[in-house]
Amino acid sequence: MRKWIFICCCLMNVMAFAQSPGFKPVANPEQFKQQFSKTSQNTKTIKSDFVQEKNLSMLSEKITSKGKFWFKKEDKVRMEYQQPSYYLVIINGKDIKTKDSQKENRISSKSSKVFQQVSKITADCVQGNVLNNPDFSTKVFENNQFYQLEMTPVSKVIKEYFKKIVLWVDKKDYSVTKLQMQESGGDDTVMSFVNKEVNVNIGDEVFAVK
Repeated sequence: MRKWIFICCCLMNVMAFAQSPGFKPVANPEQFKQQFSKTSQNTKTIKSDFVQEKNLSMLSEKITSKGKFWFKKEDKVRMEYQQPSYYLVIINGKDIKTKDSQKENRISSKSSKVFQQVSKITADCVQGNVLNNPDFSTKVFENNQFYQLEMTPVSKVIKEYFKKIVLWVDKKDYSVTKLQMQESGGDDTVMSFVNKEVNVNIGDEVFAVK
């Protein structure tokens, strides 16, 4: 299941699932939509550290993981879990590679309806088109520091894996700084992105899947 968690984490350009305390409906939805889209379209690359906290319905303690994230426009994503164990996922267009300490797999999203859906979500979020994605019903809230996008799947395929996805967008630069996912099975994952670097040089070899 972690690869599904990862791939939706690529929704980065990313606590209750009802309206969070301190948040209210956004005052000017159209202005936010335009600025979010404009800023995201100007983002060519992203490099970031991340911290993931996963709450399993069967366990009382959180499972915390740390790693690094890379994105390159239009459709290249790499996420590398480094602690407590190694796990790698790379999305390069229609090709996907996963790797852990024991084995390596390559998958084509052409052969999987789920991967096709996930790849589209990833691109929409990173490029600022998520508000136009017909696979979700999205509500936008705000407080003094963040916009909050509450995304409820309407697509049957996505509903099989996720009940809701919430993105936190920093008002300073309109980047996704945190994302929360509630899985259909009851588990819950929160990912925070820190030490972000935007539009830095990232070579294509970082996203090699061959």
